[in-house]
Amino acid sequence: MIALVRMRLAAFVRSGRALAPVITALVLLGVIYGGGQSAAAPAYAYSAAMLFPVLAWQAKLLLDAEPDVQRQLARLTVGARREAVAGLLAATVLALAACAVAMLVPWWPFHAIRGPEPGSAEPSLAAGVALGALAHLLAVPAAVALGALASRAVTRTVRNGVTVLVTGAVLAIVLGLSGSVAPWLAPPVMATARALTAEELPAAGRFWLLVCWAVLWCGAAFGGYGWLRRGRS
Repeated sequence: MIALVRMRLAAFVRSGRALAPVITALVLLGVIYGGGQSAAAPAYAYSAAMLFPVLAWQAKLLLDAEPDVQRQLARLTVGARREAVAGLLAATVLALAACAVAMLVPWWPFHAIRGPEPGSAEPSLAAGVALGALAHLLAVPAAVALGALASRAVTRTVRNGVTVLVTGAVLAIVLGLSGSVAPWLAPPVMATARALTAEELPAAGRFWLLVCWAVLWCGAAFGGYGWLRRGRS
């Protein structure tokens, strides 16, 4: 399965499909961090929220890079479950790499992260970076799940895939807004961003709730992906 993950990563990079999401992510990061310095927690909160649809798009592109016949051969060789997991692992590796870059970019070349202002209730620099890492880690599996649900193996056509991807990304933002009637239908991307941009950080229990929320949502999304692939691949 590791060989299959490597093969899919290599095919995605060599085909040039990686350029579009990489360029888009760099542009978004430039917009976020090009306006001046900010505390670490809110800066990384905006980064994670804005990267979510890009990471989902990247996951879809990776899963769609492999021809259908080659995917069927892989299923026969390593088994249906391993073949599906290999694609998800490859997409997760790419998403984690993108988040690592997003965590480093504000330090260089933008120098956009500052420490807490004297007398403020802002968290320490180390705490802000740790919370920013948490925000990105919560966004990664949700984005990979959305990209997987929009992949050609599930949606069959480009039109259907784009529709699922765009609709899912928009609903993740709209349903995640404060006062939403059904926030649990979306991953906690916006909820995490709100928690990190508040004047005073919530208690630790709030972040444990966000983690549990992300685990349950992603579990349902990946379960749906596996069920749909069994019936359509």
